[in-house]
Amino acid sequence: MANHKSAAKRARQTPKRQARNRNVKSRVRTAVKTYLTAIESGDTDAAQARFRVAERELRKAATKGVFPRAQVSRKVSRLAKRLSAGS
Repeated sequence: MANHKSAAKRARQTPKRQARNRNVKSRVRTAVKTYLTAIESGDTDAAQARFRVAERELRKAATKGVFPRAQVSRKVSRLAKRLSAGS
């Protein structure tokens, strides 16, 4: 149990933030996975639509501080590279 007021507040905040971060990470992973399956199937229209969704989820995660901005930029760049290579 926390002995200080600030430590007690941190103990209350941490589970909420963990749950929020877990949800955001899950959404990102799902979006990227659906994009990659669209790439593998060879459907460029579906892949482009899925890329937009995946990029949006990644950028939102960076804005919320779940992932570092540089990491997100690198991931988006690599996903875009796969899209242009496939079309």
